[in-house]
Amino acid sequence: MAEKKDIDYSLSRVPADAKQPFWKILLIRIGSICCVSQLMLGAALGYGMTFWGAFWATMFGSVMLQVISWALGTAAAHEGLSTSLLSRWCGFGKIGSAVFGGVVAISMVGWFGVQNSVFGQGMASIISLTDFIGTQEILPGVTPEYVFWAIVTGIGITLLVVFGIKAIANFATIFVPLFIAVVLYAAVVMLQSNDLGTLVSMHGAGPALSMGAAITMVAGGFIAGAICTPDYARFLKNGTQVFWMTLIGTFVGELGMNLIAVLLAHATGTSNVVDLMMAESGIVGVIIVVASTVKLNDINLYSSSLGLATMINALSNRKASRNALVWILGIAGTLLSVVGIINYFTGFLTLLGVAIPPVAGIMVVDYFLLRRNRELLDESREKGELPGKVERINPVAIVCWVVGFAIGEVTSLVNLGIPGINSLLLSGILYFVVMKTMSSLRGVKVLKFEETDQVL
Repeated sequence: MAEKKDIDYSLSRVPADAKQPFWKILLIRIGSICCVSQLMLGAALGYGMTFWGAFWATMFGSVMLQVISWALGTAAAHEGLSTSLLSRWCGFGKIGSAVFGGVVAISMVGWFGVQNSVFGQGMASIISLTDFIGTQEILPGVTPEYVFWAIVTGIGITLLVVFGIKAIANFATIFVPLFIAVVLYAAVVMLQSNDLGTLVSMHGAGPALSMGAAITMVAGGFIAGAICTPDYARFLKNGTQVFWMTLIGTFVGELGMNLIAVLLAHATGTSNVVDLMMAESGIVGVIIVVASTVKLNDINLYSSSLGLATMINALSNRKASRNALVWILGIAGTLLSVVGIINYFTGFLTLLGVAIPPVAGIMVVDYFLLRRNRELLDESREKGELPGKVERINPVAIVCWVVGFAIGEVTSLVNLGIPGINSLLLSGILYFVVMKTMSSLRGVKVLKFEETDQVL
């Protein structure tokens, strides 16, 4: 019996004939940033800062992440590999990629639960179902209405992701423009009854937010998305397309959405995104905005399934069914949202902002500076195959990852710099220095650890 084709190349290169039009991948990128969570972040900044304070916090918090997105995305477009699979030949080896794939799977399914909670809460607040399903709380603070909507959207997104990147792109084509249109409409309505100069110059109605804390929120809010950029950037043709994707996504998504949300927060005196959109665009706008969560959540689930596929393959040398993994993770994420994972949103962002960045620093250094596996990748790419061998594990990369994470945690406790950026930069620098030193001591040009020809 013929093996069923993997429509999203979870454990192989994306072939040239499967590359997607630039605009479709761009919409996926914009959709992963233009979302309810981004408005929540922007509103939180506006609630505690001035307009220009929020502007600079967004700029400082996002620039480094966009550089990392572009670097990793360029490598992915060149090699046609997902983030977790790319890590096998970008420093971590087969076992290291399993660890990283597991972290990605857990992190992104957690994000799936968070975003699904946003949808469930939003829909429960605007569409009453109490006459049909009652009002008795299932868990503390968890109503039947919320559970109903969380289950509906969780299963719906899971079904969408089963159909792969093309379905995700088609969905983004519809909901990204709708989301942007509603947000712009809300801004226009707001400006009709508020003086723009006053909104720009005023301070938020809430407690003052420091620049350091604000930058950390911005960086932490997108670090997972930055590192998972290769999962869809691999469907682009080259690094130039990746550059424009990240640049346009930053200005339209992160900077644009944040600053509009800042103005909305100043105009209404609240940081609650649902209240903001209800006040300015009505119930129809709220439904579209909350539903737009789906276009971000499909990428969360998509990246989670790719990470889990890599982990299972590295540990068992077997290819798990991508559809089965999507269903397992989708159901798990839905259950997480049902039990109220949204209550841990801030803590989850902080953890992601420190634990994942070291991997990006190490991968960028290994691929672009050390270039340890570039010859293997180049030769196999010409054949449309994976390299014929891979390191079992690179202990230096693992140690630098742990050290980077520890440094990020320490700097977060003492409020020194931006923890996520600290861990990213220092882990990358440490990895470069240690690898160069070891190769010099061993008298070799390229330092390699034990390799195996069992790449899958």
